[in-house]
Amino acid sequence: MEKIFMNKNDLKNLKKWFADYVSAFYTDDYDDNLALNVKKGHTMRVCENIVMIGRKLDMSKHDLIIAETIALLHDLGRFKQFKEYGTYNDMISANHARLGLREMAAHKVLSICLKAEKELIIKAVNYHNSLKLPSGENERTLHFIRLIRDADKLDIWKVFLEFFHEKNNRQNNIFMLDLPDEPEYSNEFIEALQRQTMASMKDMKTLNDFKLLQIGWVYDLNFVPTVQVVQSHNIIERIEALLPQSKEITEAVSHAKEYVKMRL
Repeated sequence: MEKIFMNKNDLKNLKKWFADYVSAFYTDDYDDNLALNVKKGHTMRVCENIVMIGRKLDMSKHDLIIAETIALLHDLGRFKQFKEYGTYNDMISANHARLGLREMAAHKVLSICLKAEKELIIKAVNYHNSLKLPSGENERTLHFIRLIRDADKLDIWKVFLEFFHEKNNRQNNIFMLDLPDEPEYSNEFIEALQRQTMASMKDMKTLNDFKLLQIGWVYDLNFVPTVQVVQSHNIIERIEALLPQSKEITEAVSHAKEYVKMRL
């Protein structure tokens, strides 16, 4: 009988494959294994986030399976990236989305999918970490790209806020992209907040730039359920509390706060 579309059993098998794939990267280095655990845990929580958002949007059971598959695979390239470069910083290594797509192809991960499902998943993984949404894509594809971008940000914020105070641990230095923790910050990120646009990671020079960048991510949120989590968890305020106290920063961050209120 011809296969119709992905089902729960297919997703279950993919999760088993993912666990086996990740386990092959572990060594006897304690710090490296902790850093890998960060990304494995991140993936599992992004799966939960994307299903949470999808359910609140009344997505179909099949589309929820597609969405969770995208979340499962969105950071697949992180493990190869860390093994080869010892970092999660795309700026000094390689684009982890592209690495993930190469791994997906090499392992024929999507051989269980229909052509349309495969194309959708590949595009969502490809664009999950890009600065902007692609132009010329159909609305269904854009919907899934928006979903993974929202689900991903929710957990990056969570991990950043949890790990920030443990800077002496090597895994946390890796997660903070080895940026210097100095009082300076760059005008590009202040100006981006004021314009209500997203700044580029390539312009980051200090850890404060990374914090300002993450506040600016609210301008790239696509769905009300995501914005509601940002508000209920005080994401902006908690990151702001980690920044130097200055009128310039307070005023810039206020633009992000106003934007969240407007979205709700």
